[in-house]
Amino acid sequence: MYKYYLIALVVIILDQLTKWGVVKNMTQGQEIVIWDPIFSLYSHRNQGAAWGMMQGKLGLFTIITLVVIVAIIYFFHKESKGRPLFSTSLMLLLGGAIGNFIDRLTRGEVVDFASFWIPVIDYDFPIFNIADVSLTFGVILMIVYVLFFEGKAGKVKK
Repeated sequence: MYKYYLIALVVIILDQLTKWGVVKNMTQGQEIVIWDPIFSLYSHRNQGAAWGMMQGKLGLFTIITLVVIVAIIYFFHKESKGRPLFSTSLMLLLGGAIGNFIDRLTRGEVVDFASFWIPVIDYDFPIFNIADVSLTFGVILMIVYVLFFEGKAGKVKK
């Protein structure tokens, strides 16, 4: 069961290494085009929540994140045994939450760097990081689990 914590650990390490690389090697606002015009690295800082909402609410985010981390660990230990998809989703959420939490505690802001433009719909996607990706996939897996697997485990076929 504890092997799932490796998922969170890998997310945290990848997240922090990529952010460290951006902070160390790029100035804020600097852009490095990788795949013109679709993808670039763009050194950005965010003092708010997703998509820049609620800027400057560090105290609030600290409390919310601590509650979320405790809740994830609680549900993991109480509800996830024998549910690999549920366990994986929780650890992706945990890794993402801790990754951005480390930024808020050490920098007072979150380092974002992945910038995508979707030409088909002319949409400039909000800049994000590895922790954000982990949180997104954690939520998606949780939704899949709830919609297609929750309550089906342990049912006896008649």
